[in-house]
Amino acid sequence: MTLSGLYVPLITPFDRSGAVALDALETIAHQALDAGARGLVALGTTAEPSSLTTAEQQAVMDVTSRVCHERHAQLLVGANTAQALDALADRPEVVAALTVVPPFVRPGEEGVLAYFTRLAAESPVPLVVYDIPHRTGQYLSAATLHRLAAVPGVMGLKYSPGGINADTIALFAQPSDLAILGGDDTFISPLLALGAHGGILASAHLATGGFVRLIEAWHTGDTTTARLMGGRLAALSTALFAEPNPTVIKAVLHAQGQIPTPDVRLPLLPAHPHTTKTALDAVTAVARPLATQRG
Repeated sequence: MTLSGLYVPLITPFDRSGAVALDALETIAHQALDAGARGLVALGTTAEPSSLTTAEQQAVMDVTSRVCHERHAQLLVGANTAQALDALADRPEVVAALTVVPPFVRPGEEGVLAYFTRLAAESPVPLVVYDIPHRTGQYLSAATLHRLAAVPGVMGLKYSPGGINADTIALFAQPSDLAILGGDDTFISPLLALGAHGGILASAHLATGGFVRLIEAWHTGDTTTARLMGGRLAALSTALFAEPNPTVIKAVLHAQGQIPTPDVRLPLLPAHPHTTKTALDAVTAVARPLATQRG
């Protein structure tokens, strides 16, 4: 099994009582797959997992597992500890765990390698390493990422370096069996141009089909479509990440009538109305025919 294409890291919608809106979650999950997403991510950082109770997390898992079973879709799950990984053993729909580089402690690159080697050896499912140094505080070089690719049980990388740098070029220059999924939404087009297999993109809650089309365009060599779509989708992602994720995404989905409230849980605060309006305009722009940009 390989990881490629678009994976949507699902939000956790809340109803007016503050409870998880499971019906809305199920609808959003189906809509993402209807639009061409290869799979879903449950309990990723976009889902606000640290603010969910254990019972809420289990309910989210029940919904996403059922949807992926019904749709024969791939399910990734955010799981960062041995205990969380063990809980996935009875979830046959889960193809991999999305596991972040240990944040805050900054163990060094050798420590990260040792950590993932042990975690992967004990995990009932393969790991997709989530490299996001501007949040974890731990930078990983291209050489270390290639060494991670050789760790048994590590099948992929969610690559979110915060831009394109020399190590990005070095990472893609050397062939590897590691599935590299772009995680910086704004930079997904250049990452695909360099050779990324796909993306785990919160922005793809909106314009899901556009992101699917972007990935397919780069993979098939349709560079004209890829460049035009890449520009539009980068503008959309910039608007959606103008405030902490997933506040703007939730505000836009609520404005579109797709979720009952735009609510997030502390420490997040709701998106500003002006930010929401800018993002809604960007969604509209993505939907325009590409030919209008060529003229």
